[in-house]
Amino acid sequence: MSLKKFIAPQLIILLLLSGIWLAGADNIVISNDTDQKNLHKYMQVQRRVMDNYFGETHLDRLFERSILGLVYAMEDSSLALENTPIDTTFMDLEIRNLRDSYNRFEDAYLYIANNYPDKNMDKLTERAIREMLKELDPHSVYIEPEDSDRIQESFAGKFQGIGIQFNIIQDTITVISPISGGPSDQLGIMSGDRIIKIADSSAIGFNNEDVMRSLRGEKGTEVKIEVLRPRSSTPITYRIVRDDIPITTLDTYYMLDDNTGYIKINRFAATTHEEFLSAVNDLNSKGMEKLVLDMRNNPGGYLSQAIAISEEFFPSGTRLVSTESRHSRFNSEVDSRRDGLLKDMPVIALVNQGSASASEIVSGALQDHDRGLVVGRRTFGKGLVQQQYELVDNSNIRVTISRYLTPSGRLIQKPFDNGNEDYAYEIYHRTTDASVDATTFKDDVPDSLRFSTRSGRTVFGGGGIVPDYIVQEDTTISGEVFNFLLANRIEFNFVRDYLDERGDEFRAEWEDDFERYRTDFEWSQDDKDLLLSMMKEHGMEFDNSLDSPNIEDEKLYISEAKYEELLWINLGRMKAEMARQVWGNEKFYPITNDYFNETLTQAMKLWDEVDKITSDYASSTP
Repeated sequence: MSLKKFIAPQLIILLLLSGIWLAGADNIVISNDTDQKNLHKYMQVQRRVMDNYFGETHLDRLFERSILGLVYAMEDSSLALENTPIDTTFMDLEIRNLRDSYNRFEDAYLYIANNYPDKNMDKLTERAIREMLKELDPHSVYIEPEDSDRIQESFAGKFQGIGIQFNIIQDTITVISPISGGPSDQLGIMSGDRIIKIADSSAIGFNNEDVMRSLRGEKGTEVKIEVLRPRSSTPITYRIVRDDIPITTLDTYYMLDDNTGYIKINRFAATTHEEFLSAVNDLNSKGMEKLVLDMRNNPGGYLSQAIAISEEFFPSGTRLVSTESRHSRFNSEVDSRRDGLLKDMPVIALVNQGSASASEIVSGALQDHDRGLVVGRRTFGKGLVQQQYELVDNSNIRVTISRYLTPSGRLIQKPFDNGNEDYAYEIYHRTTDASVDATTFKDDVPDSLRFSTRSGRTVFGGGGIVPDYIVQEDTTISGEVFNFLLANRIEFNFVRDYLDERGDEFRAEWEDDFERYRTDFEWSQDDKDLLLSMMKEHGMEFDNSLDSPNIEDEKLYISEAKYEELLWINLGRMKAEMARQVWGNEKFYPITNDYFNETLTQAMKLWDEVDKITSDYASSTP
């Protein structure tokens, strides 16, 4: 062996060990490349957390949680803990610095690696990191290498699958939101649904990789899942055909009447502001004089895009948002840099419990400045800002670096002291009466979380944005009949068969005039009879002894009278599906809004109130 070949690898190892020593973690004994990578990864995570986390951190707690993560991942009830490096009960947990933490973790890691050689140390390290990050907040998380690319795809690329954003909470796959226009959204899968079975097998205990492997797949392939919905004891079965997942962030935009525009944003991604401006320009050309901005069920996304869209509603120099952290480099105050395109246009923002983060930044700015009316239900309550950091193996951690404040100075982040599960499901523990929820919340808010808008109206922090005008949730489209229709794809198959048989005739009459279709098209009695037969074919049975519908073993039991009473729901959804299949996804939403959007209906009655609020805004603007 040449001297050069001998020296080179030794020099690399020396440099690596020197770098680790400088980072505060010496006394390392590396047994192989896997151990070297995992220990380096652990060190990176702790360093990133200590250097960037927005709040107070305690190394001893981070260390203890990471050791517990190793033990949990062992899944061995006979594991001997006492007087070993993984015994947190009796060990001295005083950790003075990163060097102490690293050395103690290394002892625990190598103890397992040497005594349990069959264990997957990569997975154990990942579990240790996940548990450690749970010490922080619900939005500081570990992201596997495969997930990092998929997450980026959802904001900037094209991919295929069932189309959901999810988290694993207490070992259960929980839908954060269906991706608008994707297969899951079309079937009626909702935020908060818990996926308990995939392909007839339990999905409890799945990790992110298991979920991706099971649910992602080529366009046209099918997967069967079983979902348990909050406040329901009966699982719902869906058969989902995988498809291309839409990457546009505006579901639709159109004129509600001669002078009112409507824009629906499903999330804030890299192209959202660009899409928004294009929609605004088109609506302006059609005579828009006021705007309804729909951000319901929008889980957020890029902070920069929320700021860019907020800027369009204000004159130059208006405070839009600020961020604060224990690290001064993450503190900022963001003001609009120019006069916005819509700075003088009346606006109503629609929100609900699924509106989070970036959606709350936009609606909070509008509300605090009395710039428009916020209508709907209390929002989710996420006021934390994350930064993503890459680790040695191309995995990532997302660390909360700051919290954001609305222009009045309020933090809308809801508490997360009781653990991630309570935090995630808090919106489902709220009372179903939106007015009672808002009133109870406001009554419980301490004086320290009460703030004033520009004109002196009281607004509240500590738990999302409380709308200026509350509208009850429309439960029509979450009932058993509607769920049964969507779960069995009856409306999709009905429309597909209809177009196969009568597509040329339909298009000849309606295709060139969508607005006439929207107002004049009605299903015939033959169509209604065919729908009834399809519902029965998929397991609907009439039981006139029932007062309300009931789903059991994938069958729908309902009285004939109740079926007739609720028939309009199915017919409306079928009409919307027809619009999707003939004109495209963006035409699905106007029909849906016509039939099922009570919040929008109520909002359109509030323009006089908007005029009053914006008058207050104008009079208080310097």
